[in-house]
Amino acid sequence: QVQLVESGGGLVQPGGSLRLSCAASGSIFSVNAMAWYRQAPEAERQLVASITSGGGTNYAESVKGRFTISRDNAKNTMYLQMNSLKPEDTAVYYCNANIGRWALMRIRTDDYWGQGTQVTVSS
Repeated sequence: QVQLVESGGGLVQPGGSLRLSCAASGSIFSVNAMAWYRQAPEAERQLVASITSGGGTNYAESVKGRFTISRDNAKNTMYLQMNSLKPEDTAVYYCNANIGRWALMRIRTDDYWGQGTQVTVSS
């Protein structure tokens, strides 16, 4: 099986920084595109940033210039460096990854989600 485990959330004051991590483990053949999503209370889940296996990145307008997504392919791990945090960044942050694994003598790709990590920006 495949698991995504996030870490690094917490409480931070406005203007502060946090670094989230997402580690993929299990019977993995390949980790393709990865992404961070977030969901605030009573709101829909929204894309924050994404990164391809080759390192190409994409950001939501609301986080451009403040957040940086990166990955370490050797460790099957993705990161989100969040700077200049604002109260409106408060949400549960979820890791998403498209992962290939061996199943019945072929490679099967599926999307996986982490359990989420809470980020709270408040004074």
